[in-house]
Formats: sequence, C-alpha cells, structure tokens
Amino acid sequence: MIPFSLRLAVSGGREAVARLLMIAAAVAIGVGLLLSSLAALNAVGHSNGRLLWMNTGSADWTGTAQTDPLWWYGHDHFHQGKRIVEFDVAPTGPASPLPPGLDRLPAPGEYYASPALAELLRRTPTAELGDRFPGRPVGTIGPEALTSPDTLAMVAGRTVDELKGVPEARPVTAIATAMPDRCAADCLGFGIHGDAVTLTLSVVVGALIFPVLIFIGTATRLSAATREQRFAAMRLVGATPRQVSVIAAVESTVASVIGTAAGFGVHLALRPVIADMRLTGDRFYRADLGLHLGQALVVALGVPVAAALAARFALRRVTVSPLGVTRRVTPKPPRAWRLTPLLLGLAELGYFVGNRPTTSNGQAAAYLTGFLLVMLGLVVAGPWLTMTAARAVALRTSRPAALIAVRRLADDPRTGFRAVAGLVVALFVTSATIGVIGTIDANRGARLSGDPEVRKAVVDLPHRLDSAETLGTVPDGLTASVRSVPGFRGLVPAHHNPDRIGTAPAPAHVPVPALVLCSDLAQVPVLGHCAPGAAVAAVPVVQFLDLQEGTAREWPTAPLPAEEAAALPVKLLYASTDGTSSAKERLRTLFTTAYPRYDARTVDDWGTEAQKRLQAWRQLAHVVLLTTLPIAGCSLAVSVVAGLSDRRRPFAMLRLTGAPLGLLQRVIGLESALPLLAVSVIATGTGFAAAAMFLKSQMQYDLVPPGAVYYGLTAFGLASSLGIIASTLPLLKRITGPEAARNG
Repeated sequence: MIPFSLRLAVSGGREAVARLLMIAAAVAIGVGLLLSSLAALNAVGHSNGRLLWMNTGSADWTGTAQTDPLWWYGHDHFHQGKRIVEFDVAPTGPASPLPPGLDRLPAPGEYYASPALAELLRRTPTAELGDRFPGRPVGTIGPEALTSPDTLAMVAGRTVDELKGVPEARPVTAIATAMPDRCAADCLGFGIHGDAVTLTLSVVVGALIFPVLIFIGTATRLSAATREQRFAAMRLVGATPRQVSVIAAVESTVASVIGTAAGFGVHLALRPVIADMRLTGDRFYRADLGLHLGQALVVALGVPVAAALAARFALRRVTVSPLGVTRRVTPKPPRAWRLTPLLLGLAELGYFVGNRPTTSNGQAAAYLTGFLLVMLGLVVAGPWLTMTAARAVALRTSRPAALIAVRRLADDPRTGFRAVAGLVVALFVTSATIGVIGTIDANRGARLSGDPEVRKAVVDLPHRLDSAETLGTVPDGLTASVRSVPGFRGLVPAHHNPDRIGTAPAPAHVPVPALVLCSDLAQVPVLGHCAPGAAVAAVPVVQFLDLQEGTAREWPTAPLPAEEAAALPVKLLYASTDGTSSAKERLRTLFTTAYPRYDARTVDDWGTEAQKRLQAWRQLAHVVLLTTLPIAGCSLAVSVVAGLSDRRRPFAMLRLTGAPLGLLQRVIGLESALPLLAVSVIATGTGFAAAAMFLKSQMQYDLVPPGAVYYGLTAFGLASSLGIIASTLPLLKRITGPEAARNG
C-alpha cells in the first residue's frame, strides 16, 4: 500500500507535484526558523557556561582541591565604552590550577589576551591603552574561555608578593565551574548574560516557536478539502478506512520529510545571521549555534509524524462517513469551554505576581508555560470568538456579501479562524514583547541618558564609595602628567570627609559627601559651584558619577580652611576633557597606572553594561517583529490561497448562477478580515495583560504604555494583512471558470 501511496503522491499531474513542492517549501521555512530559535537559546547557555571560570576567587568559590594555591585577582577596565576584564594570577607551585583557554600559566611580566583584545592593543596607541598592561604577550586565550568573539579579556602573570599586597586578591585551589550562590563585587563573570536576559529570551523564543508551528501546520493542510474529496471518493468505491489513512499519511509525510530535510539547510544558512544579531549584547560563536541531539531528533521525527497524525485527524469525517463529506455536512459549532485555556494561562501569570519562583529554572517554567498556555488559549478560543463575532454581525447587516461571509463563518468558524490564527498569535507575541521590552527600556534607559558635557569627564575612585578607602595623596608627577594631556580641561581632587563636615545627618548606607576646594570646583562647572565667598564645599559623591550636569547646583559650604581640606586624603579624582576619545583614554591610562587597584572610568562607563543590555532588549524586540509578522503573513497567504483552491467549485457554481465576481471577492475578503479584526483586539489586550503581570512579578515594573510607533506598526501590520488577502483575490477569476464547476 505504501508504494502505491508514494506513486499517487508524485504522479497526480502537475497540480500534485506543485502541491507537494509548496508544502515542502513552507515546512522548510518553518523548520529552519524553529531550529534557529532553539539554536539561539542553546548559544546563550553555551556562552554562560564559558564565563563560569571568571567567578574564580569570589566569596563563594575559592576551591577545596588539594593542590598548590593560585593567587587570583580579578578586576576590570574600560576603553571607549567597552569592558575589559583582567585576571592577575601568581602560582605558588607547579600544581596550581590552570584557567581554561591557556596552555600554561603566564610568568610575571607575561600575559594572555583574547583575540579581540590583542587586536585592540595592536591598533590603539599605547598611551591610550597598552600602558595599562605592562608585560609582553605570550599567547591568546582560547574560545573555550570566552563568551563571544568580541570578549575583551586578559590573564596576566604577577608575583605572589605583588598579589599578597592587594586586599581583593585571594589564593584559590580550583577554577570555578559553577555559578556561586551569591556574588561579591569581584565576581566579574556574574550577570554578563544574567537571569533576566536568559529568562526573557527563553520566553520570547518559546513565543516565536508557536507562530512557526502554526505556519508548519497551515502548510501541511494545503489543498486539504480537495484531498478530502478525493479520499471520500476512494471510500465510496471500496477503499477501507485503513487504506485511506495510509494513503493520506504517506502523502503528507513525503512533503514533510522533504521540507524538514531542507529546513536543516535553512537553519545552517541562517547561522551566520543569528551569530551577528547580538541577542544578548554580544555576538555568538557560530559553533555555539548548534542543536542538541534530542532537539534535532524531535524536530526531524516530530514534524513528519505530526504531519501524518494531522492528516489522519483531518480524515476523521472521511473514515466515519464519506457521504458526509460529499454532501458538505455542517460541522458542530464550537462551545464556550474553549475560553478555558486562555483564562487558565492568564490566571497562572497572575498567580506568580505575588508568588515569584526563587530559582531561574522555576521562573522559566512558570512564565514560559503561562505564555504558551495563553497562546494556545487564543488558538483554541479563536473559532468560538469568530463564531460569536459572525453571529453579531449577521444581526446588523443586510448586504449579500456580508451575509454570505458571516453565514459561512458561523457555520464553520474553525476554517475561518485557521487562516488568521498565525497572525493573531503574532500580534499577541508582538504586543507582549513590545510591552515588556519597552517598559524595561523606559525604566532603565531614562537613567542612562546624560548631558554631553558630563560625558567628557574621567573619574578615578575606589571600588566602594561607602567605604573609608581613599587614594591617599596625589603625586605631583601625576598631576603634571594629567595637565599635559592634549584636551585636558580641569582636575578636581575630592577629599575624604571623615568627620562629615558640612553635612546633615544621613542613613549609614549613604556615602559621606566629599570636600572639594572651590578653586578646583571652578575648573569644572558641570559639577556645580560653591556659595559666594566659600573656600571649601561639601559635594555628594554621587554627583561625580551623575550623568546629568549640575551647573546650577550650589553645594553647602564646609566650615574649614582650604589648606586643611587640601591636606586630607583624596577620595577620588575627577578630570574633565574636551570630549575627544584620545584625551579621555590617555587620562584613564594615567590614573590606572598610578592607582592600579582602583577604577578609572568615564562617567559613561557606569551605563555601558546597562546600555549594552538595553541594546540586547531592543535587538530582541526587532527579531520578534521581523520574524513573527512575516511568518504570520506567509501563513495568511497560504491559508487564503488554499481556501480559494478548496472552494473553487462552490464559487464556480455561484458564478454560473449569476453572482458577480466582485461579490465573491468581497465574500473572501470579509471571511478573512472579520475573524482577524475581532480576535486581534482580544490578542492585543491579552498581550499587554500578560506583559504587565510578567513585569510586575519578575522586575517590579509597572507596564509603560507603548508609544505611537507600536500603534503605527500594528496598523501597518493589519493593513498589510488585508493587502495580502486582497492580493489573492485575482486568483478567484482564474479558478472559478465553467470547467471548475464540471470537474471540481
């Protein structure tokens, strides 16, 4: 029976071959996108796993192995907004642990650099970067220790005595291989692709998979009605239900197998594109965009099996009653119970608003299942909502085209909604994604927009502003070198204020204001100014890190002489420039070499990592928009064309009885537009409701309403969908000629 079925699948003339190729092509696109979505999620896991070694030396990971301790000191630098992580190491014996990516531990005066950092050092003047890293390169760090091709990292050799004098350094006996329970300030690897990014990416990828699955299902149902008629005829001439089922399953499976195989090729072609998308703020290694064996097997076997089962399910009327197919028996109407999955999904997300799971895996399971249940609920409830909307319109219209359209939608709402199901889910995904990412952007991006004048400054300060740690006395040579840098504008030493002079009582966690000479403050107006006649001002430390300029701010006067304030240790140094990159980086290098334990940053650097994450959120939103909407458009086009092909005989009969072609075209348009517009309103509202609950539960943010761009994009998407429907209407004239009435 199977060879006969294969022969039928490919020897049914040009139409059969065309149908087979169309199904295979559609399945290939869907499978390619499905595999690429899974690969992107895998890549995040791979890159997260490779940064675990950077947690070595944290409070929760110093190792327990019986080996020679390795002194370890992790800290970071910045260069033109890019973060550079440096790990200084000093072995105490030949058995000291070896970090990944190295063939040996560097000796004092040697270092290993990542390929991206090595290239940056080669093309950057040494006064702007290279002088911060004394020593000579002896190799590059391998990709097994880097999260991305763009990672800037270094492992430098130091002596044991050097690192023993650094309070943050500590001996370790093992390299970290797991994420610590809590992370100290020196835990540099923690949070580069943190839980929020991974969790949101998991939810979004899960949401992307749903429209792809709908598209694959739509593709496998091409010419479903025609095949149903053909199989019913086979039953009437004596074919058994089992034989018809085998023929249908083989026909669907052949196209799905071809499409699935081609889909793996589509995935391979998309890998370079996905690698450069920076979904987490960094590029992926292409090798990370692989698939687990289980994922590949599930897709390779699952899609054809699902297609065969769908074909078997679609033939249930043929198996039970072939005459019911030929006589066009009206299917039973959907019932209100179809709203249950949608309500359950919303209820699950609502429950976790006040009961957020404590682990990342628990959060992913909670939110992902909630979102998937809502999407499933929209698809399940869609036919009932379509029927309800059609019946409501039928009571308020008397036009022939509208009456025909709503009568068919009321009689068979499943078929009517199936054409727009992908677009409805895409609209939900788009609304939820824009709601989540737009709110994150609004809450975090506003804090990162700074005044251009402030961004011209470089600050050198201790790791913790709330500690009593200071830079000590500024060497005269450093001051002279700083003032000789081309583009230098002003230098403000902020002095330690141990007695809280000139300050009001404040909570213990609030840093004590620094003491600044008014003569120094006058050199940098963006920091504010002193009161008239004052010699020393008490300036809040956070003002030196603020992205907003404070020219109009007048700081309280500190009641002590300028000479006495100048003799106090320096808490931090603040230097302003003309804004050129060269001036800022030269000053940063001078500060770093003078105070290697401390952070020399531009004011912008505090927002660099946050901006990087925000850009990743925005990129994720772009991927969602550029993926779901085209997929939904393809699903809509395939569904409308398939519907026209399946109903060409009824339409041909209507034309023979005198129905104008324009009337039939309006019927087709209304049959697609009514469920699209009716269910889209619910999908949009549901998307924002789900986003609001996710944000409140996970990040304690209130949903920020989207701007005009979202509504313009939604209107454009709906208009494009209606345009897709309209573009298929000319086919109606070609397929509803007299021959269709005779041979359909």
